Amino acid sequence: MNHWIVLFRGINVGGKNIVVMKRLKETLLGLGCQNVETYIQSGNVVLQHPEPNAQVLSRKIACEIEVSFGFQAQILVLTLAKFQQAVANNPFPEAQADPKTLHLYFLAAPAENVTFDKMNQLKKDSEMFKLVEQVFYLHAPDGIGRSKLAEKVEKLLAVPTTARNWNTVNKLLTLASKQ
Repeated sequence: MNHWIVLFRGINVGGKNIVVMKRLKETLLGLGCQNVETYIQSGNVVLQHPEPNAQVLSRKIACEIEVSFGFQAQILVLTLAKFQQAVANNPFPEAQADPKTLHLYFLAAPAENVTFDKMNQLKKDSEMFKLVEQVFYLHAPDGIGRSKLAEKVEKLLAVPTTARNWNTVNKLLTLASKQ
């Protein structure tokens, strides 16, 4: 059985794409997923499934979400090993003291031709960022809501992303480690 972290993008935000976590869990169990655990209402799921391919599992889940909930979900499925690597690669360990200021943007595909100059122009002096493989790390001590870089990061990377703060990342890692 393979361990997966499933990150939904844009559910239960602004009254759109409403998904009750209990119903999501039931839907995933119906797809053959096991040990399904959700964390908060924004679409964070830890589960096990025999499917060995992340893209195949992502498509299966997305199709079922459309049938069950009536919208096309944007989903990123990561192996537990990739998720653990993202945590281990954190280039800003000092930010862990205030975990709501550190965000990991998980990229759906490798970013090519990234304009780091534009990112440097947008970031505040207090902010730090780094792209490591398919994870963009942003430490925004003044808050993510005040960050012009955070607002434009997906456009500048030119690939779909979904972001989680350090608290959420560690909670998902803890849930996955219990399975």
